[in-house]
Amino acid sequence: MTSGTSAGFGRRFAALIYDSLLLAALLLAYTAVMVAIRGSAITAGGSSSWWLLYRGGELAIVAVYYVANWLLSGATLGMRAWHLRLVSDTGKRVKPLTALWRCVCGFLAWSPAALGVLLALRRPRPPGAAGSAVGTRVVHLAG
Repeated sequence: MTSGTSAGFGRRFAALIYDSLLLAALLLAYTAVMVAIRGSAITAGGSSSWWLLYRGGELAIVAVYYVANWLLSGATLGMRAWHLRLVSDTGKRVKPLTALWRCVCGFLAWSPAALGVLLALRRPRPPGAAGSAVGTRVVHLAG
């Protein structure tokens, strides 16, 4: 069981920036591998099967990064740097289906110009549209 205060938006956003740098490197490596396999650039106007495979792979890499880190340690690299941890509303580790559902809800909250995130900031409960939807929260650990 993990206890801590609910993490504020600033810490969560800083962790997101850290994670985005790591994900950018992973996606760059993935792109290089895909281009090497295909032998040319993968564009939306080209072969639709390659484009769908490429875009699906990108989504899978991002989802696996978050879900695997949440399940293995309760935190991504960026979250660890800012002493944050993802827990259930009861303070326990999240289950696999909960982590996957949080990833989907997080994507939906950030994808339309971050409208879901901005709306969540107006609520009295600490920020986190994705966490509210699936019964999880991000806590700041003392340390």
